[in-house]
Amino acid sequence: MSVDLDPVESSGSSEAPRPPLRFAYGKETWKEVAFLLSNLFTALAGFVYAVVSVALGVGLAVTVVGLPLLALGLSGARLIGRSERARARALLGVEIAEPSPLPSRGGFLGWLWSTLKDPVAWRTQLYGLIRLPWGILTFTVSLVSLVVLWPVLPFLTYGLSYCDRAMVRGLLSPSDELERRIAELESDRGVVVDTAAADLRRIERDLHDGAQARLVALAMGLGLAKEKLLEDPEAAAAMVDEAHGEVKLALQELRDLARGIHPAVLTDRGLSAALSSVSARCTVPVKVDVDLAERPAEAIEGIAYFTVSELLQNVSKHARARSASVEVWRAGDRLMLQVADDGAGGARFDGGTGLAGLAERLGAVDGLLVLDSPEGGPTTVTAELPWRSRPTR
Repeated sequence: MSVDLDPVESSGSSEAPRPPLRFAYGKETWKEVAFLLSNLFTALAGFVYAVVSVALGVGLAVTVVGLPLLALGLSGARLIGRSERARARALLGVEIAEPSPLPSRGGFLGWLWSTLKDPVAWRTQLYGLIRLPWGILTFTVSLVSLVVLWPVLPFLTYGLSYCDRAMVRGLLSPSDELERRIAELESDRGVVVDTAAADLRRIERDLHDGAQARLVALAMGLGLAKEKLLEDPEAAAAMVDEAHGEVKLALQELRDLARGIHPAVLTDRGLSAALSSVSARCTVPVKVDVDLAERPAEAIEGIAYFTVSELLQNVSKHARARSASVEVWRAGDRLMLQVADDGAGGARFDGGTGLAGLAERLGAVDGLLVLDSPEGGPTTVTAELPWRSRPTR
């Protein structure tokens, strides 16, 4: 018995769907290839610019226009460096901070002198001079690898782009540690300004909603009492008595507000007494140990006080602890603070307890905040501040 088999129809419905076309390598490899191929053109432009600008400036240095031409060439080199950093950032993923701008004070002579001794511009010119042979090499190897050596293309491009990353970091990054320090200080200055503005808004809000509102009500009450003084002396006396109570509450609110700005006990008796006072307001027993032979500078002492105060507020609100401790000591040129509790733990910088903001404020003055809070506890927060001695009077 034979069975007739129908031929398979050639229509598209009987064929399995074909996978979509895609590149054999990932996008990072192709970004590196694009960077290596473009090296030839950018290196050629950078080499020509460096040779012409330096040659003209140095060659004409004996004339009036020589040094200004050299300074203009160095200013343009900064722009070339910026474009190269952008190209490396886009294609190689190299994140390099931009150098600080040159100071603009001093008029023309000040600009000329600062530009001529600008290390960022000179290193960019050096980058342009040495990149031409490297650009020819990377262009040739990448092009040949695309056509002939494509099985090892990812390895070749990674090795070559690694060298490119090293050159960009070494020659186009900010000058030195001082440049990086300037960038950090500019960022820290923004944090300090924002913190100060937030504190001013808080003080204004507390005055407006608290003491000011109470004093306005007090003035109105005394006005009514004055009107009733002759008609109804007993009611006027009751209103004066009520106003006396309002005065006491307003004074207490003003004292609390002043303590929040800078506590008097800190100014008069130092960090040990001030921390003992703030620990007494904590909802759990707190052991305070301050081991300082001398008082630090007023600014550092104030930051230390408010740091411990905020950490103890976190203990009261979030820790569910039975006890806590505060230790303060000096280690070399650092003031060390440590607040520990036996609570539930699990504290995080992104947990809504204000630790992230506290770390930013400490970082703005070269401080450091370290958190150790495993689930189940205990929690230990260690803060470091730079030690500055109190000036002698």
